Parts: sequence; C-alpha cells; structure tokens
Amino acid sequence: MSSKGKLIVYTGASGVGKGTIMKEILQKDPTVKLSVSATTRTPRPEDIEGVTYFFVTKEEFENMISQNAFLEYAEYCNNYYGTPKKPVEKMLEEGINVMLEIEVQGGLQIMEKCPDCTSVFIMPPSEEELERRLRGRGTEDEETIIQRLNTAKTEMTFADKYNYVVVNDDVSKAADEILKIIHS
Repeated sequence: MSSKGKLIVYTGASGVGKGTIMKEILQKDPTVKLSVSATTRTPRPEDIEGVTYFFVTKEEFENMISQNAFLEYAEYCNNYYGTPKKPVEKMLEEGINVMLEIEVQGGLQIMEKCPDCTSVFIMPPSEEELERRLRGRGTEDEETIIQRLNTAKTEMTFADKYNYVVVNDDVSKAADEILKIIHS
C-alpha cells in the first residue's frame, strides 16, 4: 500500500517567478505533480485548458463555490481562482506529492484547513528586481503593473506565516531548495 502524498502550498508575491521555478521543479522531479486550478480569467495564448488552468465562467465558478467543490478560492485582479478538491484528494491518496501554486490568500486558507501541509513562500531578491521582472514581461499596462507591485508589497508581509521562505535569485537553485524541502 502506498503512503499518502504530501500537500505543498507554494506561493509568493505576484511576478516573483513562481511559474518559472515550478517548470524547473516538474522537469527535475517527475514524482511531484502540480494541481490544476480553475479560473475565470481569460486564457493567454500559451494557456492549455486542463493543463495550465480549467477555464470556467463566473457563473460556473460561483456554482462550484456553492457546492463546496474548492479546497480554497479567492478573487484576484477581478477574477476568481480556486483549487478543485477532488483531483487533489485523489492524487494524495495515490501517494503523489501535490503542489498547489496559488496566491497568498489561498495559501493562508489551505494552511488553516490543512495544518499538516508544507508551505513555501517565494520572495524576490529585492523590490527593485521584482519591478524589473514585472516590467520585463511586457504583458501588462502601467496601471496593472502598479496594481501588481502594490499587491506584491502587501503579499510579502505574509511570508513569515509560511514554513519556508525561498528567495528566487537563481531559478535552478530555488527549485533545488524546494525539492529538498519536499523530500525532507
């Protein structure tokens, strides 16, 4: 019989490089799986339905909320994001280590509901570097960048609530550090 998998809450400030680190983790360790969140945001060109997100309407999302179908959910930048319960529970029962790449509000919700989870907060090397990265994406207008920077500053105040804080000054090093945390 396989042992139960670990639930890893993985979060950090907007624009800190969570997705880039996650790609590295998944390439380095096939035993770690990423849970797929549901969202009401518009898909980006690189998004793949059921891989990057489950894209649903606001009405569908609110129906899922009323059915208690989420481990956590939050509204962020005028869109809903949430972690569907059933797929995560199934993977954990199969002994798979499941990472929830979620925003800070959702991470705090999960840590309250699942106190035995492992929580990791990703920090930028500095606020200046975070701003450089957000601007360097070239995907958002000035108003959105300012909103993300302000949100990030608030989010970073919650880092001390997480089991581990990892600074993303080198993607490969950050990924290795997180994998050590998962397997310790």
